[in-house]
Amino acid sequence: MNERVPTREEAYTLLRQYNKSVSLVKHALAVEGVMRYSARKRGEDEEKWGIIGLIHDLDYEQFPEEHCRKTEEILKENSWPEEYIRAAISHGWGICIDVEPQTELEKVLYAIDELTGLVVATALVRPSKSVLDVKTKSVKKKWKDKRFAAGVNRSVIEKGAGMLGMELSDLISDTIKGMQDVAEEIGLKGQP
Repeated sequence: MNERVPTREEAYTLLRQYNKSVSLVKHALAVEGVMRYSARKRGEDEEKWGIIGLIHDLDYEQFPEEHCRKTEEILKENSWPEEYIRAAISHGWGICIDVEPQTELEKVLYAIDELTGLVVATALVRPSKSVLDVKTKSVKKKWKDKRFAAGVNRSVIEKGAGMLGMELSDLISDTIKGMQDVAEEIGLKGQP
């Protein structure tokens, strides 16, 4: 079965069609950056991983009560491949949908989605306001303070790291590196 593979440009256009919030678009770009980095590191399809990262929260701004379910609907309407749809919605496993991450791609997305928020928060409290000088140990220190970035679901991140068989430090390090690749696009180049 030859399914049409969406381009990054199509994914970005769709993202912008459903998301006007600058912070949500920056989050999507951060997740895309980490997914691309993670794909390269694993010798996987960087374009596919990046596109799925980019559209994972497609429905969040307009349909927060139907998060993931609406993304599935929108992507089906746009004739996206089933594999992309399943991967995108699996990040909501146990939160808003019962699609459990199975593939490496799905597990990485599940693990890093919330983690990007913690890295952003860590970067923003630095004098430089830059992700370029964020260190793994800084994020781990902030991790322990449950009041810091209190909205970040740390148990999801831990569960994701476990699913990947990764140490939390390594997952944090990969997330930082992926976000550093897109520092300018996500507004975290700062003044290092």
